[in-house]
Amino acid sequence: MESVTIQIPSMIDNIRIIESFIDNAKDIYNLDDDIYGNILIAVTESVNNAIRHGNGEDPSKNVSLSMFLEDESVRFVVEDQGPGFDYHHLPDPTAPETLEKIGGRGIYLMRHLSDEVHFRNEGRQVELVFYFN
Repeated sequence: MESVTIQIPSMIDNIRIIESFIDNAKDIYNLDDDIYGNILIAVTESVNNAIRHGNGEDPSKNVSLSMFLEDESVRFVVEDQGPGFDYHHLPDPTAPETLEKIGGRGIYLMRHLSDEVHFRNEGRQVELVFYFN
């Protein structure tokens, strides 16, 4: 199993670094085009949530992103230094009363674009798993 980890300060502009990281991983490890788009959206959404909600855009706090390449899957683990959150009780972004709201769809997207999503450490850590076809 190969793994790579990077850390970024919690500033929204640093999402570019995450996009480059994923692009480089796609090229180096020949990740399938079929899952690349899902990875890009789900992982950048997870990092965005970690920066905004987890660390409150505090540049003195870091977000780490680790990638683990296995025989049949690639896993991304995003971790922030914030207080965590209750991931068991999230509003349904498809409910009529939330459809017009801006935001609130990140975890919904992650769950639909990834094969598996796991929250750990009181929500400070999110693992996204993508299986190769």
